[in-house]
Amino acid sequence: MRTIEEINDKIKKGKVVVVTAEEIIEIAKERGIKKTLQEVDVVTTGTFSPMCSSGILLNLKQPAPKMKLGGGEIYLNGVHAYPGLAAADIYLGATSLPEEDPRNKVYPGEFRYGGGHVIEELVAGKDIKIEAYSYGTHCYPRTEYTGFINLRSLNNAMLLNPRNAYQNYNVAVNLSSKVAYTYMGVLLPKLGNANYATAGQLSPLFNDPYYKTIGIGTSIFLGGGIGYVIWHGTQHQSKVPRTNKGIPTRPAGTLALIGNLKKMNNYWLRGVSLRGYGASLAVGVGIPIPLLSEEILSYTLINNKDIIMPVIDYGEAYPQGKDE
Repeated sequence: MRTIEEINDKIKKGKVVVVTAEEIIEIAKERGIKKTLQEVDVVTTGTFSPMCSSGILLNLKQPAPKMKLGGGEIYLNGVHAYPGLAAADIYLGATSLPEEDPRNKVYPGEFRYGGGHVIEELVAGKDIKIEAYSYGTHCYPRTEYTGFINLRSLNNAMLLNPRNAYQNYNVAVNLSSKVAYTYMGVLLPKLGNANYATAGQLSPLFNDPYYKTIGIGTSIFLGGGIGYVIWHGTQHQSKVPRTNKGIPTRPAGTLALIGNLKKMNNYWLRGVSLRGYGASLAVGVGIPIPLLSEEILSYTLINNKDIIMPVIDYGEAYPQGKDE
């Protein structure tokens, strides 16, 4: 047994022992649970995948005369942002699209540019064109504004993601006779392929299936910078069927995450175009698991062969709500 305080003290002294979720499997196999717990302090986990429930919350500096963005219309590089907040706060979601994007009018749509791409470019240090329209008030008289913003010009910029790092998810197949364009990628007809999205034995919530160490306030790697777990994510489900090792056999836990966008790296935040579906953002998430006990260590020994994922038909069953 050890404590978080003891691990933090080792970090300060430069004596902490950290291994990845893949390395710990072989170490424990060679040395056994007790000796491994004595020698290793932290196991690192990670995932990098499109996560549609992601976005950025920005606070803009006011122009002169001032303008009330809340209740108006806002576009960043032509992509619609959400203005339903205060006078200078806006939220841009990863899946938002430009007004002129044809969507799926020409099927399958290409979705070459969306919110995720704007986020990637903003983090890369590029200037982003802003177009704003509002109705004007006594204290905020301006009704139109066009200009440019970048990370340096913003008062605040945070990555604020309602749902990331799914604990388990579907394997997508297509039983129909036509190609299916989905958020799980392009699925060929008649079981022509199978797509899944997981980091397997490296995945954070597979290595802490009962949330023994991951919770509100946990400090994490997020988008190349430092982030935090702020709540369970949307669609979070904890009461699901599990294996004897605690691994859920269907979609289960999720995390809501936040971090300082100004400290992030666009290498770990990438705009994604999903043909026939839409735009998204690939997010890099890494979570350290402190080895406080043999029980917690045992959970980090999850192997890919131990993971069971539900196979779902996205040709008909999923879109028609028959996948439950």
